[in-house]
Amino acid sequence: MDKTTVDNAIARMCQRIDATLAQQHEGFPHYGNPEDGTWVRSPGGDWTGGFWVGQLWLAALHTEQARYIEGARRWSALLAPRVSSNSVFKGFLFWYGAHLGATLLADKEAQALASAGTRSLVDMYNPRARLIPLGLEAEEASSVGTHEANIDALPGTAALLLSHEPTLNSAEIGRQHLRQHIALCVRDDGSVCQSATFHPENGSLIKRYTHKGIHDSSTWGRAQAWAMLGLAQALSLGEKTFEADAIRVADWWLAHVPADGVAFWDFDDPSIPNTNRDTSATAIAAASLLKLAALIPNRATAYRQAAETAIERLAVHYLTPVSPMDLRQPGILTAGCFNKRNRVAMENELIWGDYFLFESLLALAGTLEPTQA
Repeated sequence: MDKTTVDNAIARMCQRIDATLAQQHEGFPHYGNPEDGTWVRSPGGDWTGGFWVGQLWLAALHTEQARYIEGARRWSALLAPRVSSNSVFKGFLFWYGAHLGATLLADKEAQALASAGTRSLVDMYNPRARLIPLGLEAEEASSVGTHEANIDALPGTAALLLSHEPTLNSAEIGRQHLRQHIALCVRDDGSVCQSATFHPENGSLIKRYTHKGIHDSSTWGRAQAWAMLGLAQALSLGEKTFEADAIRVADWWLAHVPADGVAFWDFDDPSIPNTNRDTSATAIAAASLLKLAALIPNRATAYRQAAETAIERLAVHYLTPVSPMDLRQPGILTAGCFNKRNRVAMENELIWGDYFLFESLLALAGTLEPTQA
């Protein structure tokens, strides 16, 4: 992917970040209208608020401009009330919303918040089931509580647990959390089932289901991408025992994604190719493949090539403006499919899609080592 394309896409995404910062609204950007750039917002950050803050930390790293640093600090502080939430998905909030600020910009308040978030995840751990369950307040789940799990609970959550070992003795919890989610959600062929019900007394599998996919046994695009990311983060933090699992899941993606690199919302939708793409799943997978390319030498070429194919396609064909006649606000990542089963935001800008495309572009630009996030 050539430098001009990368730099141009980064510049457009920074314009979009600036436009969002300028909107005087309460609540975190959640999903957006790609036509006018307005956001549906979540007052407390839902499970997605950390991605907005993460974008600001990355913009601060890339530009060293005060408005991004100040914005990241202000929005990160607004996540603090979520430390007490009974949801495993707060791992997303505190990895991207706080940990990145601590590690990339040495922000002490962000470090304190990341540590508090990690402690709260440790408190949710079920040692008999050997994982952190969804919790009673998990967002965007069809079933919640002490005996439900989602593959979405790996990224951020396991990374926080693995990276805060010196102060919280949490690394072994992170490893067990990873192992159990692999056992519950990853099929023998490397495809991923989003959700599972397990026995809370021993962690054994009761049933698998995909609550956001085309049907219960389908491979929802974002489930596969989340698994890739969680395993790539684990390898980035030195957990080499998960390498075979990471390869199995990533190779399944490469074998099933369309030739242009942009995934359909669900790999099993019978309407393919006449159905929704999901640029957000694609961006997550691309960021994951860049990490894995840096960590697994014998798969580096294939993973890097696949990542660059997807990133270039997103930057050229889905990131506004997509043509000389496109007058929309620059830097909107279009065609994100939030929840097709419930018909919510099926052709929209999604804040996590923005984050992972921005992260991937900064990695290609050399601002960020892929394994740092």
